[in-house]
Amino acid sequence: MSGEYFVTQNGEVLHTIVGSCITTCIYDEKTKAAGMNHFLLPGMVHPDEILSSEVARYGMFAMELLIGELIKLGARRKRLRAKVFGGGNVLNFRRDDHDITGSNVRFAKKFLELEGIPAVKVDVGGNAGRKIFFFTDSHRVLLKRFDMRKDKRSFQDEDLYKRRIFQGRLARSRVVLF
Repeated sequence: MSGEYFVTQNGEVLHTIVGSCITTCIYDEKTKAAGMNHFLLPGMVHPDEILSSEVARYGMFAMELLIGELIKLGARRKRLRAKVFGGGNVLNFRRDDHDITGSNVRFAKKFLELEGIPAVKVDVGGNAGRKIFFFTDSHRVLLKRFDMRKDKRSFQDEDLYKRRIFQGRLARSRVVLF
C-alpha cells in the first residue's frame, strides 16, 4: 500500500507495513467512514513551511486525498479523528537528504494540527518497522513493531519505494542542455 490510500464504510480491515514512511488512519465515528494512507516525503520539510514547501506537496496530496474521499462518504471534517504511525529510522538516506523520518513525523503532526483533526494515537520514531492493522468498524489498531532489517521483504519494499520517490524527484529536476 506504499504511496496509496483506501477508504471504506464497510468495516474492512486495512493493513500496511511502514518503516520511515507514515501511515495515517482517519475516521468519522458517526458515519463509519474510515481510511488509511501511506506516504514518504522525499526531502526536508519544515513544519512551519508546510503550505509553501515544494517537497510538502506529496504528503499534503496524500492527506488531502484521504480526507476528500472520507468527506465524499459523508464524513464531516469536525468529527474526524486520526491515528499516526511510522517514521522509523530503518533506511539509509544520503547525508544531503537531511532528516527524512523526522520530517515525516513533523509533517503529519503539523498537518493534523492545522486541519483541526485530533491525533488520538501517535506511535512514531525509533528504529523499528511497524505492521499496522486498522479495523475500520471499531477504529481499533493493532500494531506490531519489528526489526525491518531482519525482514528482508519489508526492507526491500520500503527501499524500492524510497528509490521510486527519489528517482521521480531527480527526473523532474534535471537540466537538459541542447
